Amino acid sequence: MQVIPVIDLLNGEVVHAKKGLRQTYQPMQSPLCSSSEPLTVVAAIMAMHPFKQLYIADLNAIQKLANKTRSNYASIAQISLAYPELELWLDAGFQQSADLLEWQTLNVRIILASENFHDMQDYLALSQQQPDFILSLDFFSDGFHGPKALFKQTEDWPERVIIMSLSDVGANQGFNKARLVEIMQSNKGSRLYAAGGIRDEQDLLSLKALGVRGALVATALHNQQICGASLTKLSL
Repeated sequence: MQVIPVIDLLNGEVVHAKKGLRQTYQPMQSPLCSSSEPLTVVAAIMAMHPFKQLYIADLNAIQKLANKTRSNYASIAQISLAYPELELWLDAGFQQSADLLEWQTLNVRIILASENFHDMQDYLALSQQQPDFILSLDFFSDGFHGPKALFKQTEDWPERVIIMSLSDVGANQGFNKARLVEIMQSNKGSRLYAAGGIRDEQDLLSLKALGVRGALVATALHNQQICGASLTKLSL
């Protein structure tokens, strides 16, 4: 079971993501560190466990906020420089080729998130330019966001697919098992990663028993519901 910590960046700070309600996100207040400054938060996370990957959501880029900083490139570049061996999984609202240009000099793994695509052709055009991309299938409180064909045409999925249950993120109420089981039954070729609602070691063990390859976690790490010892045991 691969556990991947998550940070959400907004205006140069790490914010606490909760239920996908992005307009309400506030700067992170964590027992692990005294600041919401990105490098400080990442250092605290890495002190828990020698993670191999870090998932970053650039909320400025995703939301395309007017009159705000276009992206959190500077903060992400600092993280990449400070942790050169850490593989950064980046969702920066990629929709078209031009969106990729800013990130070409950084060692990041591009995430194509379904919520950013209006039709299947746009997704296919961009995915063909990124042979080792990761797909995020995004579910909000009102269901799947993205082209319906993308959800059904599993042959167009890459090797790694994140099942992103945004309505469960930060809620500390458990993951959506029924959704994961349904998707796993329809697709046998991709490695699935669960995101949203994961609370503790028992949830991680349950995901592992289902055959899920990894989990994206934030709140449970900061609340210390998942500790370093649990992470070491799960990685063996």
